[in-house]
Amino acid sequence: MITINGDSLREQLMAPNNSPQATPEQEQMRPPLIELHGALVKLHKALLDSERQVYEKDIGRIQSPNHFFQLLTGDPFFAWLRPISQLIVAIDETLDAKELTHADVDAVMAQSVFLLVPATTGGEFGDRYVAALQRDPRVVLTHAQVAKRIGSRRPED
Repeated sequence: MITINGDSLREQLMAPNNSPQATPEQEQMRPPLIELHGALVKLHKALLDSERQVYEKDIGRIQSPNHFFQLLTGDPFFAWLRPISQLIVAIDETLDAKELTHADVDAVMAQSVFLLVPATTGGEFGDRYVAALQRDPRVVLTHAQVAKRIGSRRPED
């Protein structure tokens, strides 16, 4: 468990934004984003593990955690995962905003739907994501957890 100043990361994320502008309505918008964030982090981890196995089977052994980090940040094989990393950061930034709005929440939720509904995204991300879903049951399970958090929302056309 990660702790900062004695509190777990989850406790800090769940704590209300202490900004004087935060209204009860704004505080009610935080938990769904926090839950989505947690589910996306688990999905990201499942995808990293799955892609690591494919890389090691098809290309070669990953020598160390540092080697893996270098591959994640610089090898084109792993580049398709960056949109999920960016989405997690976008949610972090939204949660850190002094004033949380429905538009902010709707924007990251819509981005989540657009990114994670592979049939609508196509391209390299969609193709590789569908392949991971078909190959690895852990990815399917974590995808289902994210899908629960975003519900039946569809990307806006």
